[in-house]
Amino acid sequence: MSQRISYVVVLIGAILWGTTGTAQTFLPTVHPLAVGAARLAVGGFSLLIILLLMRKINFQNWPWKSTFYAAISMAIFQYLFFSSVRLTGVAIGTVVTIGSSPVFSGIIEWLLLKRRPTRLWVMATTLAIIGCGLLFLNRDGIVVNPLGVAMSLGAGLLFAFYTLVNKEVLEKEEAVPAVAVIFSMSALMLLPFLFVFDTTGLVTGKGISVVLYLGLATTSVAYVLFSAGLKQIPSSSAVTLSLAEPLTAAVLSVIIVGEQLNGTSWLGVGLLLGGILVLTLSGRKVKQSKGALE
Repeated sequence: MSQRISYVVVLIGAILWGTTGTAQTFLPTVHPLAVGAARLAVGGFSLLIILLLMRKINFQNWPWKSTFYAAISMAIFQYLFFSSVRLTGVAIGTVVTIGSSPVFSGIIEWLLLKRRPTRLWVMATTLAIIGCGLLFLNRDGIVVNPLGVAMSLGAGLLFAFYTLVNKEVLEKEEAVPAVAVIFSMSALMLLPFLFVFDTTGLVTGKGISVVLYLGLATTSVAYVLFSAGLKQIPSSSAVTLSLAEPLTAAVLSVIIVGEQLNGTSWLGVGLLLGGILVLTLSGRKVKQSKGALE
């Protein structure tokens, strides 16, 4: 795969991720935990079955402890993310989750790994905090819901923790087997909720179509595309391209879902995206500096 195609592949993966929130709005009567369980079951089990049939996975010396932490983080993330989208809208739910995740990641590394944050990280964090503050202050907005924003922040925190423990898994296993096992384990954790909440909407033609799309397109296919492209391009470039996720979510929320965001909300969204840009550009500068020294 050429480097130019790799950029396109990563971009497509990020765009698919950005459709997740909009797809979930087509299941308004299904509980978020049921949606998350169905999505992870389709995405995780499909990958796992394919890998088992191809004999591309080996469970000997598998890092089960880190896998368990990653799985439970992803399971709870599903509930918080899908709930936030339902409460505060696709655009803000996605942007706050994506925008806060790098901030929480830096805090976790600071506290657990003793890695002191850089000035650029502090700048990005400040932009993200101000952006979230504007969303909280805008209580009269049509879409913004303070509880929904809080759940988005919780989703961002869990995704940051998932990323941290997932790195430990990836140190010993390949990316595709790792996500197959983690997502399958997360699905098993959430499957009991399918018998607790009303899942009538899942067994309709529309429900099955949405779940298949969420599981295959936004989980399995999107992750495989992102991983395949990531092998050929710098990680900083891949993170920058992943900005297509919240931008896609914002556009679809207005065009398809019919959400309306006022000026204050858009300003908050812009500051959150600005924080991500600062982080990605700082990562690129560090990589370029190392290359120059080498």
